[in-house]
Amino acid sequence: MNKRIVLTGGGTTGHVSVNLALIPRLRKDGWEIHYFGSKDGIERELISNLSGVNYHSISTGKFRRHKTVKSIFENFKDVFKVMAGCIQSIYKIFKIKPSICFSKGGFVSVPVIFGAWVNRVPTLAHESDFTPGLANKLVQPFVKTIFTTFRETNKYIKDGKSTYVGPVIREDLKNGDKNKAIKDLELKSDNPVLLVMGGSQGSAYINQTIRENLPHILEKYTVIHSTGKGNLDPDINLEGYYQYEYITSNLKNILALSDLVISRSGANAIFEFLYYKIPMILIPLVKGSRGDQVVNARSFEKDGFAVIVNEEEATKADLLEVIDDMYQNLDKYKTKMEAFDFKDGLDFIYGKINEYAKRVDR
Repeated sequence: MNKRIVLTGGGTTGHVSVNLALIPRLRKDGWEIHYFGSKDGIERELISNLSGVNYHSISTGKFRRHKTVKSIFENFKDVFKVMAGCIQSIYKIFKIKPSICFSKGGFVSVPVIFGAWVNRVPTLAHESDFTPGLANKLVQPFVKTIFTTFRETNKYIKDGKSTYVGPVIREDLKNGDKNKAIKDLELKSDNPVLLVMGGSQGSAYINQTIRENLPHILEKYTVIHSTGKGNLDPDINLEGYYQYEYITSNLKNILALSDLVISRSGANAIFEFLYYKIPMILIPLVKGSRGDQVVNARSFEKDGFAVIVNEEEATKADLLEVIDDMYQNLDKYKTKMEAFDFKDGLDFIYGKINEYAKRVDR
């Protein structure tokens, strides 16, 4: 079997996560891995230094939802960037001659999937959110199937091309050890741990709201705060407050330590919280978003895993009240979470990658 694969996906950490889960398994089984991403996106930062992965930069564009003269002009320019990316992908994939392409979505994936289709390379795609993103809507005619994380997503995908697999949790996020986190942080307090995460790019609203209320929150909770790149505040030096741009190598241990979390509602993150049975206060991103975080959050609230705080409506006092109410009802939330059936979605996806790659060799 030709064991060459093209992976793609980018724009946010969520559009790279399943690829990060697949790469160790692909390397172990001797695959030649080629990753197609943008020149300066977060996917390059996460992927390009991994051993055994060949990173290829292509021209990409994105769709801006703000209706301003500038955004309309930028969208028009990016059409030509995407066209250039298609030509680059066609040529590069022709040279590589992979047996399979796997896409995690995001704007960078569209020209890559088109390039694979032109070269008659089968593509499997993945959708984490409750409703498909624009990229996965556009590429449906060119893929064999789209794996879904939410069972309800299947009704939004045409021609029976959806396959429900459930959440994919990276191996390096499993088996967290709370005692290691306590040791690493040198925790001295027995206060419950409130984890605060605003996504890979951070959230100005969440950061500001937490910091304005830190004296009150720290009376009852230890706060571990992932601020996003460039959002650290060196002037804050309070006992019980730990801030990071990103939580990386020790993330699984901090997840194991956390009692509750305040977060945006990107699908990959909230399923990681669910895996560790951490009740969630979700503040969905609305501005500049297609609304995927809102429907993700509503689904988790309906299932009893989370409560939603709307950024536009909430006051600081509301958030403090929600934190206390959730902590007082932790057992109720955790009981609901215990009932969720975590299947090994990664095993299923990897099996399909091998199945389609073998078909090409026949």
